[in-house]
Amino acid sequence: MSRAFVNDNADQWGDPSRRFSLPPRENSGFDAAAAEALLEAARDGETGSAEMATGYYWGEPLLRPHVQRILARAEADRDDRLAQLAERFLR
Repeated sequence: MSRAFVNDNADQWGDPSRRFSLPPRENSGFDAAAAEALLEAARDGETGSAEMATGYYWGEPLLRPHVQRILARAEADRDDRLAQLAERFLR
């Protein structure tokens, strides 16, 4: 098989070198920051990196209220891509 079609990183989950600005986990703002990180990483196709950094998986029910606020903000700002990602998260 051609090497062009082989994913050498198939066993990796996310980019461990990607950094996210998150408060300490015990901080009351952690979940809101985690929701932002997941959506912004998804915009870049790096959801696994954000999942690794936050400890939350895509669609985490605890993050729904934060994602709903992000969706409202994205719609007000006419950020169609962020709104689309937030809607997908909430499905």
